[in-house]
Amino acid sequence: MDILPILSTLKRHKTAAGLIVLQIALTCAIVCNALFLIFQRVERINEPTGMAESELVVLSLSSMARVENPEPQTQADLAALKQVPGVVSASLTNQFPFGRNNNNSGVRLTADRNTSTRVVANHTTAGPGFISTMGLRLAEGRDFQPDEFVMGSTLDANPDPRVPAVIVNQRLAQRLFPGESALGKGIYVYGNEPQRIVGVLESLPSTSPGSQDESDLHTMLMPVQPSFRGGTFMIRVAPGADPQAVLKAAGEKLLGNSPGLRRMVREQDTFLKLRDDYYRRDRSMVQLLIGVCVGLLVVTAFGIVGLASFWVQQRTRMIGTRRALGATRGQILRYFQTENLLLTTVGIVLGMVGAYGISVLLMQHYELPRLPALYLPLGALVLWTLGQIAVLAPARRAAALPPVAALRGG
Repeated sequence: MDILPILSTLKRHKTAAGLIVLQIALTCAIVCNALFLIFQRVERINEPTGMAESELVVLSLSSMARVENPEPQTQADLAALKQVPGVVSASLTNQFPFGRNNNNSGVRLTADRNTSTRVVANHTTAGPGFISTMGLRLAEGRDFQPDEFVMGSTLDANPDPRVPAVIVNQRLAQRLFPGESALGKGIYVYGNEPQRIVGVLESLPSTSPGSQDESDLHTMLMPVQPSFRGGTFMIRVAPGADPQAVLKAAGEKLLGNSPGLRRMVREQDTFLKLRDDYYRRDRSMVQLLIGVCVGLLVVTAFGIVGLASFWVQQRTRMIGTRRALGATRGQILRYFQTENLLLTTVGIVLGMVGAYGISVLLMQHYELPRLPALYLPLGALVLWTLGQIAVLAPARRAAALPPVAALRGG
């Protein structure tokens, strides 16, 4: 189809054409960035932790009075938990993914505490059985051996603590020893003696999964067992067992396992519930952005419909003349669709420039990553499709006008 008549007509309606182009451009700029943020949030929400999430429950206790030597009670609690029906294993840890506690430590490759070459890593301490309880998998090496574990209270009381071993995640291993195996290498976290890396985990989530901070990407596990006073029991239930029922029974078991010591349950939840609460804001953000996108697209669609309907009324005589000269309904239909395609394309080009500008602002002020180029054609495709659907009804009405009636209507 010859587009010169279309361009000539648009020149006579510069204001209306310009307004719809600006509306499309604004919609394109916002929708491209919104789609990127939506997919980014959805990816974050669905990011796997590498743990047996559906089989994990969390339980922590507080004592009503100070306990000078909590280790015996802690060992008794762990033994009691193994007697609860439905419990496969249990371990104590100072922190866990989606939890409230967050411990970070500097990791050095030399004993010099004043060195500027250090990596900040998320620091988890846990007792025996932590890796199997959480369902974590080793990429290299082994789990801690029984003689490598140290009590947390012993460690705190020692000015030069000795911790013989450490397990790191793959990100930290590659960060410290790029291009080579980290097994057997020494790092300095505690005291003046190195901790030997005995294992590398495929994944060890920090307390803030999905974060891009260095301390959340790089994680490590130390064989330092906390007591019930400062730690949290991670309990793995048997497949098919009711996590809530097991959790309730475990809480009652521990409260009755300390004669002469009054304790209360401080936290009691399933791991899936913790995950759900952690990502609540992300889901709300996704819903808000989807609402913004839908609202903008609906407004733009109505704008295209309104403008096309107005132009059909204004061009009734032109349509009748073209029909009288032999133009078919399909040609009239394609005329309006081509006209809309030209306007939409100009708006999309301007919108892509705007999308890039918004992306730059988000990078500067909110530390978001750059908008991937993939989202520009994706946004363009959405708007092209929307434009053609929106203009279809007015264009069909124009194509259906009989030549005589159109000429009389003019």
